[in-house]
Amino acid sequence: MAPYAARAAEHPGGALDLSVGSPVDPAPAAVRTALAAATDAHAYPATAGAPPLRAAIAEWFGRRRGVTIAPDAVLPTIGSKELVALLPFLLGIGAGEAVIFPRIAYPSYAMGAALAGAEAIASDDPSEWPAHAKLIWINSPSNPDGRVMDVAALAAAVARAREIGAVIVGDECYAEFGWESPWDREPIPSILDPRVVGESDGAPDHRGVLSAYSLSKQSNLAGYRAAFVAGDPALVARLLTVRKHAGLMQPAPVQAAMIAALGDESHVAEQRERYRARRAAILPALEAAGYRVEGSEAGLYLWATRGRDAWESVAEFAELGIVVGPGHFYGAHSPEHVRLALTASDAAIAAAAERIAPA
Repeated sequence: MAPYAARAAEHPGGALDLSVGSPVDPAPAAVRTALAAATDAHAYPATAGAPPLRAAIAEWFGRRRGVTIAPDAVLPTIGSKELVALLPFLLGIGAGEAVIFPRIAYPSYAMGAALAGAEAIASDDPSEWPAHAKLIWINSPSNPDGRVMDVAALAAAVARAREIGAVIVGDECYAEFGWESPWDREPIPSILDPRVVGESDGAPDHRGVLSAYSLSKQSNLAGYRAAFVAGDPALVARLLTVRKHAGLMQPAPVQAAMIAALGDESHVAEQRERYRARRAAILPALEAAGYRVEGSEAGLYLWATRGRDAWESVAEFAELGIVVGPGHFYGAHSPEHVRLALTASDAAIAAAAERIAPA
């Protein structure tokens, strides 16, 4: 990407970087206040998370995701990327076993398999998942293409994972950002939803199923490394044991900040509207310039193509002073797409739209 970034920087108006999904808007004031109030963190924090944090996560799942879960079935993580990369190792997966992830996907899923010495397989079709798969990643809404799996698709994935005895994990970090019907008016379903996993003794049956979530996107807390995993109590207990011995504990001030963020929906609604406005500003410009935006029904990216190699599009955007991400970065199955992030300032998005739209 270096030569394209350099070319974009030569634009008279400067470079506009839409290639990175890192939030630019402020962290909520209440969250920063909670963090500051908890800085006298002289004792080691609990790897399991402080009881008030675990209770806040469980309550949030019920309120925002429609999922009933016990506080002892949740576990804070140091951001979600470390969980994605380390989960095969934490579960004891290794050589001769496989990790499944989407065909178009964030590269850390494959990296996690590589770090553990396991086979990495990109597949969206549950019928193709082999018997030696031990971990399956679902990403809905997806990064980079913003696609959402409905209840039926999630249920089929869970059923196949159980059939072959694999752990299945839903990476749901973009779940608060649905833009197109029906996700603009109804919640995006969680893999832990009882309609997906079924019920046992009147409670959701979370056997073999986990959900991963991050506050980086919904609350602009990427720098806090604030995330969590929840689901099957037995799996959570296993992860807790390994993480204790590995010293993977979330700092106590971050735990306090998470409690504040999870308890406040107003800042999430405000952030959602910021992203909605940015999407509305740049999407028509892309379409007017001949790009076809696919998927992108949720999440924080526009997945666009003009039916040519992605590097050609990257070069074209660089001439406009705009840096975008090539589909090649997201696996071998998206060679003609580019990813544009909505995580840039209002001014940057407006300027990008003006440069993209034909005169």
